[in-house]
Amino acid sequence: MTLAPEEPPHAAPSGAPVSLTYQSPDGLTLAAKEWPVPQSAQKDEKVTVLCLPGLSRNTRDFNEIAAFLQGQGHRVIALDYRGRGDSDWDPEWQNYALPVEEKDIDAAIEAFKLERFAVLGTSRGGLHALAMAHRYPPNRLAAVIFNDIGPHIEMRAIHRIAATLGRNMSYASLDEVAGSLRHMLGMQFPVFSADDWLKMAGQVASEKDGKVVLDYDPALGHQFASLDDGAPVPDLWPLYEFLKDRPVMVIRGAKSDLLGEDTAQQMLDSHPKATLHTIAGQGHAPVLWDSETHERIGGFLSKV
Repeated sequence: MTLAPEEPPHAAPSGAPVSLTYQSPDGLTLAAKEWPVPQSAQKDEKVTVLCLPGLSRNTRDFNEIAAFLQGQGHRVIALDYRGRGDSDWDPEWQNYALPVEEKDIDAAIEAFKLERFAVLGTSRGGLHALAMAHRYPPNRLAAVIFNDIGPHIEMRAIHRIAATLGRNMSYASLDEVAGSLRHMLGMQFPVFSADDWLKMAGQVASEKDGKVVLDYDPALGHQFASLDDGAPVPDLWPLYEFLKDRPVMVIRGAKSDLLGEDTAQQMLDSHPKATLHTIAGQGHAPVLWDSETHERIGGFLSKV
């Protein structure tokens, strides 16, 4: 594992996240971010939180919730999948696939010495959490927080996402990115202000070579080029069964078109240790900025 900057993580200014890198099994340099445990809380041994982002997203999506949980005494690690954020792009776009990313996640868990941890998974990150449930027993994977994802996925949302993935990658400014996001996602986030859209723009894009570009490899879109309308929706409920021996929190955006209300309710009804938090005025996927959601997540993790 390589650290950047080349200092021990706890040498960072109090509260500041630290950029990390590690190697994938096939030799890519992948990026992560750590919010270290405050020295005043190191003896409490609160569960570490592993944050896994959505399909084309990156560690910046977790800045607010990670800083809050760090303040509660948790160590927080967030990952950039290959081809996203600050991680290397893969020359073989076929490797932008869940089974390959699973191995990358396992490598991160080993590199960063995560012995006992909870996963906060947004969208695709929640799918990874489902797959991890049978690989990691409860004394390792202690709990899961699903952010707007579940064992049943509404395919209309996948088609909506696929229609824009890998297109219009470059913009003149963050303001232009914000306008594009509002055009695409305005129905999902009707309560967002201009400042909110600009904040989201700063999470998904950054300046490179004088342009503002979305922070992922556009080849990621190839995964959805042959999306079959007639293909059956994958049945992931058997994977959810593996989580019945550990607590689960389900976060759902009230406007979500990906995690249906019925699916969220079934996740509660079929799991003895599941709780639900619905966020009004937000769709897929909730941004995890608000204090109420922070407190709900913190309260859930305090019992893990």
